[in-house]
Amino acid sequence: MRSEICRSDADSIRIHGLDLVTDILGKVDLGQMAFLEIWGRLPNPREDTVFNALIVALVEHGLTPSVLAARLTYLGAPDSLQAAVAAGLSGVGTVFVGSIEGAARLLQEAGPADAGEDRRQALARDIVARFKAEKRIIPGLGHPIHKQADPRTARLLAIAAENGFRGGHVMLLEAVAAEAERSLGRHLPINVSGAIGAIASELGLDWRVSRGIGLIARTIGLVAHLLEEIRSPLARELWLRTEHEAQEPL
Repeated sequence: MRSEICRSDADSIRIHGLDLVTDILGKVDLGQMAFLEIWGRLPNPREDTVFNALIVALVEHGLTPSVLAARLTYLGAPDSLQAAVAAGLSGVGTVFVGSIEGAARLLQEAGPADAGEDRRQALARDIVARFKAEKRIIPGLGHPIHKQADPRTARLLAIAAENGFRGGHVMLLEAVAAEAERSLGRHLPINVSGAIGAIASELGLDWRVSRGIGLIARTIGLVAHLLEEIRSPLARELWLRTEHEAQEPL
């Protein structure tokens, strides 16, 4: 058995052929390092800009369920920071953040990314019809708070376009969103997870690890929330208030 990612001996550590000390430290930022680990090479400038934007977009979004899970876990186990982070990351699923994977899978399995406009429209109709018949939510569309438009989406798609990554996957997602609105009779904007799933697909990221973008980003955010919990606790109040309200007579 062997791994191609890293080699180390008494004097050096090499990651995908690059020396950690002389080639990486002080020269490669966190986003570039993540790209190196996943793709096995450093990104070119355009890939660097786009990939970093995808990560940054998901670091923070307030007191989300995953953040609450992390804070409440820390309340019960302040000796285990990693458990609190893990609790938060466990909530990255099909509803929150993890829909990156669903959107990327849908797009990558739909057919060739360079399909023409007619083919793209046909694929969009088939996708929406299938999800509608199965009464399933189309991954990457709609948002519980940003009803009209997810403010992150337009910017991410613009960054992707500016750097040459507005290809077939992005255009298919846009076609699916338009078809969903027509077929379902309601506005379902492309959310940030959908945009990231499409752009990650343009970067060539396998849908099976695309959720990892969300995990990388949210780990940073969760650590920040736990630091705030240490300095300005709110988890205990949330727990006590919930217990009180749950026991109030109907």
